[in-house]
Amino acid sequence: MRRIIGLTGGIGTGKSTVSNYLASHYNLPVLDADIYAREAVQPGSQVLEEIQERYGFGILLPDGKLDRLRLGQIVFSSPSERLWLEQRIHPYVRDRITAQLDTLDPQKSPTVVLVVPLLFEARMTDLVTEIWVVTCDQTQQVERVKSRDGLPLEEIQSRINSQMSIEKKLAQANVVLDNSSTPEALLKQVDAAIGNR
Repeated sequence: MRRIIGLTGGIGTGKSTVSNYLASHYNLPVLDADIYAREAVQPGSQVLEEIQERYGFGILLPDGKLDRLRLGQIVFSSPSERLWLEQRIHPYVRDRITAQLDTLDPQKSPTVVLVVPLLFEARMTDLVTEIWVVTCDQTQQVERVKSRDGLPLEEIQSRINSQMSIEKKLAQANVVLDNSSTPEALLKQVDAAIGNR
């Protein structure tokens, strides 16, 4: 049976650190939902056309690409707008993940990692055989997002609040990776989890 790890967690908890390590150290294929979500809104895509129709040309940058910051401000302050957007992006992401999984030979890739920040919210848990949740203290989470994205505190908080609570995610996890101390401590937990079949 193929092992499909669903890697998730809140914004800024350390999912990328874990997935990069699994790719580089264990040579595992990593399918990243965020990459497919960005693909879904490329210029010329149907989803981008629908977004522009809904919010006007002000939602586009001068080069015709999506103004992700502006869209973020809209959807993270309005649950109904976020739902509208997710109903367009999630099916695309799911299709891309399943198509990519089909191209990977189970003999050559018996273990695959799916990085899906909204694994539960997008109802994609059926695609995986186990769920890994990366967690950390919320103060650390806020600091990491602030230093990475430079967003104001209230925007970071609205993004955290827009996701399912970490407690609910942890309750459904097969593996919990605590990223509250050092990167080395986190990667030791990853080593233990990957060997723990």
